[in-house]
Amino acid sequence: MSIAKTGDKVKVHYTGTLNDGTQFDSSHGNEPLEFTIGEGALLGKFENAVVGLEPGQSVDVNIPADEAYGQRREDLIIKVNNSNLPPNLNPEVGMKLHMQTADNQVIPLTIVEVLEDGIMVDANHELAGQDLNFHIELVSIEE
Repeated sequence: MSIAKTGDKVKVHYTGTLNDGTQFDSSHGNEPLEFTIGEGALLGKFENAVVGLEPGQSVDVNIPADEAYGQRREDLIIKVNNSNLPPNLNPEVGMKLHMQTADNQVIPLTIVEVLEDGIMVDANHELAGQDLNFHIELVSIEE
């Protein structure tokens, strides 16, 4: 049987949980996640956890917040004035928006407060400040 190594295209099933046991993501019930080990498309510790596994084997990995999506940053909670919002927007707390930067990068935002003259949005990743736990099962290797 072959063992997963850097450069291999692999398929995995995974379940992601927070330290309190809350599940935030899972591939079960869907197609396995496919990626190439070492390309950097996923969190590094997630990719590296698969190295050395054979198909059918699984591993548990903890990724501290600093190695996942970083700590929450208060400077990423910003005010957007009504004049910068689409005229047909009916903002509500929890609503997801997207902002495009000057270099065409798309940043997801969450409305955290609705004000008379605008909204407060949070540009932190929704998992920022959280340690992440993954149970990863290697399904297949395509060398």
